[in-house]
Amino acid sequence: MLEFLIGKVNYYIYIVLMMIGFYGMMGKKNLVKKVIGMNIFQWSIILFYVSIGAKKGGAIPIIMGGHGHHAVAHAADFVNPLPHVLMLTAIVVGVGTTGVALALILSIYKRYKTVEEDELLRKMK
Repeated sequence: MLEFLIGKVNYYIYIVLMMIGFYGMMGKKNLVKKVIGMNIFQWSIILFYVSIGAKKGGAIPIIMGGHGHHAVAHAADFVNPLPHVLMLTAIVVGVGTTGVALALILSIYKRYKTVEEDELLRKMK
């Protein structure tokens, strides 16, 4: 049982990171801290998906031989590349989201001279 728990320690780390990011998004009033929390949350999910896509002893899914060769391949021998490809896309989307969020925060700061949520709500009324 202890071996099983130690073997899954990376999952526990991802869950802790996810909860830290969630707290940063929901519990903080500073908009920059919310964006940092969103990034921590996002990266914990990306790391989780990359780790579940890994396989001990798995080979890359490339069958050598070219055209005309009828090589027999067993799917269980290869690493599934789909989680890694999807997470590359998630990284690009996350960088874009972060850039837009920081640009909006900068615009909000220039207009209202604060990035604190409570002060913003008070000044907008």
